[in-house]
Amino acid sequence: MKTLLKNTFSRLKRDERGVTLVEYGVAVAFAVAVGAAGLTVLETDFNAAMGAAGTAMAD
Repeated sequence: MKTLLKNTFSRLKRDERGVTLVEYGVAVAFAVAVGAAGLTVLETDFNAAMGAAGTAMAD
């Protein structure tokens, strides 16, 4: 049993397929964070523009 576990852990240590998955996960998380920050900035500008348009139409 001990040999089986040692061989399994040794094989997993050399396997790099999971590393790629983690890298993609980090890249997606970064893209979501940048997108959310961008939308927050645009939301402020968009609300100001819509407020100004609403005021102009009310006059």
